[in-house]
This record gives sequence, C-alpha cells and structure tokens, in this order.
Amino acid sequence: MAEPQASLDPRKYLDPKVLAKIHRLEVKARLIVEGFITGLHKSPYHGYSIEFAEHREYVPGDDIRHIDWKVFGRTDRFHIKQYEEETNLKSYILVDASESMQYGHAETSKYMYGSYIAAALTYLLLRQQDAVGLSIFDEKVRNFLPPATSHQHFMNIIRELDSQETGSKTNIGTILDTFAGQIRGKGLVVIISDMFDEMEHIQKGLRHLRHKGHEVILFHLLDHEELTFPFQRTTLFEGLESADELLIDPRALRKAYLEELENYKNELKRTCRNQAIDYIAIDNSQKLDVALTAYIAARAGRMRRHS
Repeated sequence: MAEPQASLDPRKYLDPKVLAKIHRLEVKARLIVEGFITGLHKSPYHGYSIEFAEHREYVPGDDIRHIDWKVFGRTDRFHIKQYEEETNLKSYILVDASESMQYGHAETSKYMYGSYIAAALTYLLLRQQDAVGLSIFDEKVRNFLPPATSHQHFMNIIRELDSQETGSKTNIGTILDTFAGQIRGKGLVVIISDMFDEMEHIQKGLRHLRHKGHEVILFHLLDHEELTFPFQRTTLFEGLESADELLIDPRALRKAYLEELENYKNELKRTCRNQAIDYIAIDNSQKLDVALTAYIAARAGRMRRHS
C-alpha cells in the first residue's frame, strides 16, 4: 500500500457541490440502508442467531415464539426473551482496478469514476454508522480493508483508492466466488466494475454471494464511448487487457458491436434479476449525484411497492 499522502484532499472524490447534494440525499439513502438492515438483521432473528440478553414480561402483540416456557413453568407468568440485536450493517465495496478500467479521459476514467462511487457510498454508509470495508482487485485481490466505522477509516479508504494504478487483467468471476467463501456472516456487497469477464464465471460468483445470504448491488460501469461507439475515421484499436491491435473502419463495425454489447448487458441484467441483485448501469459521463439519485429513487419505489 502506498504511503499516506499528507496533502490528500477527500474532496477529490467528494466534490463539495456533489457532497452537498449527497447530504440532501441522506433521508432517501436511509431508506436503502434501513431496508438492508431490516432484511439482513431482523428477518433472520427468530431467537437463535443473536445473543440472549434478558427477560421482560409479555405484552399483547409480542411474538409468542420468544416466550420462555421454562420461566413460565416456574412462575406461571409469560416472559419474553430479549436479544442483543446487531445495529450495524457490514458492507463490502469491491472496486475493479483491472487494466480495462483505465479507459476514459483523465478524471473520468472508469476507475476514477468507480472510486467516486465507492467514496460516496462509504460516506453515506458511515453516516449511518454502518461498518464499511474495501477490496480493490484485478485478477486477484490487491488490497483489503476490513469493515470499520471511524472517520479515520474513511480516510484510509480514500487513500487506498487514491494509491491504486490500473494494471492487470480482469478475473472478476473468480474474485466474487472466492470473496463469497471468505467473508463471515451476512452483509452488503457492492460491486463496481465494467464486468469484462466470461459470463458463466460472473454468474457463478454472483450466485455464490447470494447463496451466502449477502445483499448485492452491482454498478456496471462503462465509458460513454464504449456505450455509443462514436468513432468515424479509420482507427487503431488496442486491447487494454491483451496485446491485440486492430486497424478498422469503425462505421462497418458499429452496429454489430452495439448489438453484442446490448446482448451482454441484457444477459447480465437477467442474471441479476434472477438472483435478486440490484443492477445499475452507469455511464461515466453522468454526474455522480444524478446516477446515485436515480438508483435511490428506484430502490425506494420498490420498497414502497413491497411494503
């Protein structure tokens, strides 16, 4: 890991104007976080997965599953077992730093934009006093910061994001599969990647995360040029994760390329839908606050429909 930078300015990742808008999003963001807490903490708690704390007398409306019948046998009165509920959600933000993530223009490369997303989500989750961890990966995990809740931890995450350079090939399917097998308990897993890998490998990794009970959000991040293929003149295309070069007339390729990309995105969306994973397609020409607002509004709408 790179040495801490004394002059590091987190506003590089959280522009003051964007930060102000994100601050106003907190009420809506709380719907997401509280929804996750409800799903991850309360539904599994049927009296066996958390530590017993004390008894209290039964009152109408209490869940009779928590009545302590042994105490009833001794006292002839109903008492409810109370438990120490966890109040903090553990979140893991996985950021792809493979070579293809360097595509883009300076501060709006896919990796930089993905870092902005990671920083913003870290900010929101820490404001809710939830623990956040960070994993940066390419074909293997480069760096891992375990979940924590402190302000200093936020700065550690910013430093980690800032110290990385894109480099090797993608192996996201194996990364997700391995990660699912290593983290304990249920949590929130946020994936930020261009998802350039074999679909069957990606599907295996995503299924494993869901099988382990994790809530999963996938930010599928692509550059605007990758999405629109605006090239007109004969162009030399260089592979970012291979040594291949191809000199072509892009106008002859554009239709087939866009169809192939759309098919790939649709297959990824179907995979996520089938696994109850939130899929968010992100164009790095979008303003960050607009992209997050759109997701939060969609999530909140789904929560209202299912409430």
